[in-house]
Amino acid sequence: MDVTATLDPEIAALLAASPLGALDLGSLTPEMLTTMQDATRNMEPPQLPPTTTTSRTVVVGESDGAFDLSARVYSPPTVRTDRGCLYWIHGGGFIMGSGLTQDPRLDRWVEELDCVAVSIDYRLAPGHPYPKPLDDCHLGLQWTVSHADELGIDPTRIVLAGASAGAGLAAALALLARDRGEIAVAHQLLVYPMLDDRMITPSSQIEGAPIWSREANVLGWRSYLGHEPGVNGVDAYAAPARATDLANLPPTWIGVGTLDIFRDEDIDYASRLLASGVPTELHVYAGAPHGFEMLAASSGVARRFQLDMDDALRRAFG
Repeated sequence: MDVTATLDPEIAALLAASPLGALDLGSLTPEMLTTMQDATRNMEPPQLPPTTTTSRTVVVGESDGAFDLSARVYSPPTVRTDRGCLYWIHGGGFIMGSGLTQDPRLDRWVEELDCVAVSIDYRLAPGHPYPKPLDDCHLGLQWTVSHADELGIDPTRIVLAGASAGAGLAAALALLARDRGEIAVAHQLLVYPMLDDRMITPSSQIEGAPIWSREANVLGWRSYLGHEPGVNGVDAYAAPARATDLANLPPTWIGVGTLDIFRDEDIDYASRLLASGVPTELHVYAGAPHGFEMLAASSGVARRFQLDMDDALRRAFG
C-alpha cells in the first residue's frame, strides 16, 4: 500500500508541519522508554479550553499490596445520582501516557453528555508487564462500581472506553467482567483498538504507517507481554483477538482508519462480535492513520470521527 498516495490530504499537510510526522517510536530502547515515561509524568499541563467540568485525582486502591493506584474523576458541576459513567483507559502502546493528565476530550464529553468519567492511571510496560496493567484497570472498575453513590452514577450504565492500547485493555476488561460475572458493563467504545499481538493481517504489514508503525507495535507488544509477540500460548485477556468466545459481550462501537496497522484486526474483531450476536457498529475512515483525530483534529475526517464517537456515547447512555 502506498501510504503517501492514500493519506487524507488534510492529515498529510498537518503531519508534514509537525515533528510527530517523522517520529519513529519503534526505535526506542528500554532506557529511552523509562526517560519518556518520567518526562510524561513531570510534564507541565497544556492550556485547555474552558469547561464547566470539574476533575480531581483519587486513590482507587492498593495494587500488588504496595502501589497506590490512582484515577482522575471528571464530574459535571451539578449533583445527580443516576448519571452514566465513562470508564476511560488511555492509549500509548502500553508503554506511554497517563490517566491523570487532564483530558480535554473527557472534559467535553462530561459537559455535553452529562456523564461522569473515570480515567485510570494503570502502570506501564515494560516495567509492569501483563497482567499488571489489566489488573489495575480491573481494580479501578471495581472501585468505580463500589463508589457509585459517591460518584453519582448508575452502576448499570458504565461504558468501557479507550484508545489504542487503552481500547485493547477495555476489550480485555469487558471479557474479564463477562467471565467473572461481577460487573455488568453496558457498552464498550473501542477507538482503533490494539487487539492482536500476532501481526499477521495485511494492514499490520503496512510500510511507513504514520505515528504507530509495525516496529513500534512489536516494541509495544514485547514490552507488554514480557516476551516476543506472536508465540503460542498468549492469554486472550492479554490479546483479546485471541479470544475464541465473544458471545454475551456488551454492545460495541469500533472506529479505525484505513492507514492504521490495526485496521484489519479491528474489522475482524467487529465481524466476530457480530457473528456472536453482539450488537456492533464499525466505522472505517478513509485515508486516516493511527491517532488521526488528535494529530489532525481540524481535518474533515477527524471531525466526522469525533461526531460519530459523540453519537455512539449519547446512544450508549440512553
